[in-house]
Amino acid sequence: MDKYKKEPTYQNKEQEEQTEPDQNNASSLVEKIQQLGQTNVVQAPDTNVHVLSIVGQVEGHIQLPPQNKTTKYEHILPQLIAIEQNPKIEGLVVLLNTVGGDVEAGLALSEMIASMSKPTVSIVLGGGHSIGVPIAVSTNYSFIVPTATMTIHPIRLTGMVIGVPQTFEYLEKMQERVIQFVVGHSNIKEELFKELMFAKGNLTRDIGTNVVGTDAVNYGLIDGVGGVKDAMVKVNELINLAKENETGAIQ
Repeated sequence: MDKYKKEPTYQNKEQEEQTEPDQNNASSLVEKIQQLGQTNVVQAPDTNVHVLSIVGQVEGHIQLPPQNKTTKYEHILPQLIAIEQNPKIEGLVVLLNTVGGDVEAGLALSEMIASMSKPTVSIVLGGGHSIGVPIAVSTNYSFIVPTATMTIHPIRLTGMVIGVPQTFEYLEKMQERVIQFVVGHSNIKEELFKELMFAKGNLTRDIGTNVVGTDAVNYGLIDGVGGVKDAMVKVNELINLAKENETGAIQ
């Protein structure tokens, strides 16, 4: 029976070869639409400034449900080390739109950013709530857009809590770590920050204060009101200043 089987003609082979790339392109196009909602993705040019996004909830030692939008701190920490060691990267811009999350994970990110040798700038977009406050102020200069908000409130625990004095002492010490970090990396006074943290009546069924863009700057919590353009101008300004200082030190 094999002798009666038709051999593919040259024309058929050519059609098959053309069909395979077309199918690959079609599947790639569908994948882009599914993941990003668009067919063409704008590629960022090679730049000396790295942009780091901290969005959703800061995930700590406990894995959150898959439907939660999270930032895993174990993903961010190695990135920060890589940014610090990469000679091509001269500055860092941190984009913040977070509801907060794990206190220790948030403080770890804050300390890492604050200890970097390269110029850093943050922008609070939408919200920089709870443990997002220390992350926002950990950079050399911080911006907040006019419509963004920051919720300042006391630390709380979820899950089973042992009702002994040591638990409350532990909470108090952890809260003091957050307060001291924010006060040490911003222009807000400790008394004012504590007053905002323990205020009653500002948040429904909760203690704390919701601070909007301009108010955050007036309190000294954030350095200035601004967006992407302002952040890029500032980080390049800090990069040039660092280069000048380095040149002066060498001379």
